[in-house]
Amino acid sequence: MTVHPCRPITIGVACAAEAVYAYTADPENMADWAAGIGDGLRRSPDDNDVWIADTPTGEARVRFSPANPFGVLDHWVTLPDGTEISVPLRVVANGDGAEVTLTLFHLPAMDDAAFERDAAAVTRDLEALKARLEQSSP
Repeated sequence: MTVHPCRPITIGVACAAEAVYAYTADPENMADWAAGIGDGLRRSPDDNDVWIADTPTGEARVRFSPANPFGVLDHWVTLPDGTEISVPLRVVANGDGAEVTLTLFHLPAMDDAAFERDAAAVTRDLEALKARLEQSSP
């Protein structure tokens, strides 16, 4: 059984958890806060449950967990080479606000420096999400 090392990366957001979930669950909003998505996602023409992201190495396919009342925003990214990456993402209530947590896995193909770069990128993305949500919150 393989268990990859991982790091939960979390940030508090001064907005209601329901509002954070609703915004973050919409794939069309991802380009506003997730730099790795580039110019954004578009629906796959052959599968409504799949979104496409253009990457420097080709098209990546992204599937999202179905809408749910539990704050689960997991998604799976299939890279152009066929590698699938699981991205667990959660929104939970924290007082009147929310806590957003992404679990980053240290995959076998990545060295420690690449993992640290990914962790820094995820941190920047979550900070961008927080800023966007808090600036639009009344």
